[in-house]
Amino acid sequence: MAQILYKLLRMKKISFLLRIVLMFILISIVVGGIKLYHAYTQIYQPNVILKANLSPYIYIPTGSTLQDVTRILYKSNVIINRNSFEWLAEKKQYQNNIKPGRYKIKNNMNNNELINMLRSGDQTPVKLSFNNIRTLEQFAGAISKKIEADSLSLMRVFQDEITLTEYGFNKHNLPALFIPNTYEIYWNTTASDFFKRMKKEFDAFWNEDRRKKAAAAGLNPIEVSIIASIVFEESAKSKEYKTIAGVYINRIKKGMRLQADPTVKFALRNFEKKRILLKDLEYDSPYNTYVYSGLPPGPICFPGIKAIEAVINYEKHSYIYFCAKDDLSGYHNFAKTLQQHNENARRYQAALNKRNIRK
Repeated sequence: MAQILYKLLRMKKISFLLRIVLMFILISIVVGGIKLYHAYTQIYQPNVILKANLSPYIYIPTGSTLQDVTRILYKSNVIINRNSFEWLAEKKQYQNNIKPGRYKIKNNMNNNELINMLRSGDQTPVKLSFNNIRTLEQFAGAISKKIEADSLSLMRVFQDEITLTEYGFNKHNLPALFIPNTYEIYWNTTASDFFKRMKKEFDAFWNEDRRKKAAAAGLNPIEVSIIASIVFEESAKSKEYKTIAGVYINRIKKGMRLQADPTVKFALRNFEKKRILLKDLEYDSPYNTYVYSGLPPGPICFPGIKAIEAVINYEKHSYIYFCAKDDLSGYHNFAKTLQQHNENARRYQAALNKRNIRK
């Protein structure tokens, strides 16, 4: 079209007025073409160039505005041209469809692809793993590093008596709800939704088969977790879990106190303590199983699945005592009589004295 108009303009026989009209049309076509090309580049030209040292993930917090999102993208060096992103975002009404979350950015994405992904809420979940957790406060701190909810909001839910009662827990036994594993969860999950998700995982874990095994041992899932937490803290050797679990089941059946050293550490809140002293055994706490009979009010840590499985599949034997071996290998000697146990304990204490481990 432009070439035809140009040829007409060069003809000498056309009138001046027609020449003006043709020039106007030609200019309009050229200007229109420039605008179309500019719009095309704004929409479809790559605007994301990820450098090797940059994370491919961006996090859009709840309540973010278009300006917030643009600032996040630009300051993170995700987008090259900030103005073109804002222009298309406004055209596509992204400001009315901002969805929080964790999004994976691909290299060479254009504005259209990027905005469509953000508008749709097509985020990438985080892999959430936790283990070696002892307290709810520690747990809330660890989880808050993985999801948007902060530790304070998580603790508010963990301490809400109405919520706890609704789900069948209390502030002491709540750690039994959280089964250490790896979960996929959306980054913008709220504290309340996280609690609901963990209850769903708890129910899935405690299937009919596991509940039957627990019942056969005279325990419910929470009681299993309490014993499992003690077993988990007693030994770093998972091969011993079932044997240790059998000891505690035997003591419960005989009406004996558990007398578990890890419960004393938990009561004292001294988890690094290497030697339990006689005065420690007298510390007054419902968690001190040397002072109080039965199970403590709740788990003393978040026991791993191996420890939980060990309790419901505990080894059937006649041991009612055990003590760490004097070679400090981390393994234990098991005993059926108090006399035998006292001899094992004497050797272990002598080994601690020799290495000057006093507390």
